[in-house]
Amino acid sequence: MFNDIGPLELVTLIVLAVLVFGPDKLPKVIQDVTRTIRKIREFSESAKQDIRSELGPEFKDFEFEDLNPKTFIRKQLDNDELGLKEIRNGFDLKKEMAEVTDAVHGRDSESSSAASSSSPSSSSSSGDRVDLTKKPEERPPYDADAT
Repeated sequence: MFNDIGPLELVTLIVLAVLVFGPDKLPKVIQDVTRTIRKIREFSESAKQDIRSELGPEFKDFEFEDLNPKTFIRKQLDNDELGLKEIRNGFDLKKEMAEVTDAVHGRDSESSSAASSSSPSSSSSSGDRVDLTKKPEERPPYDADAT
């Protein structure tokens, strides 16, 4: 619940609580807060049990955390019934990116993979490669009617 509070922030909160409530009333305030948090937890647990009992035996292993879309999708993707682990393991991102790069530069993927394995400088010396970072020397004429 308080995973993102650091030690300096915790000390600041304690000092602020002592200044606001005073050292005499602070233990009573802490007891009231903990009692309220405990009641809220008990209420939520009893509500969960009521919902589970009303849904029936089909939903006995139903978890309310599954209602979070991220958790639900992660749980479904980890399920191996779809065979997604095999697809994920068979996908080579580096190879796919190399093929896309070769397609953009207009090179053949088989020749570039052989060239890149033999020497890395041979692929940079191709003459048909277009340098996209180079700016054109002259600008086209401005057409006021076109804008």
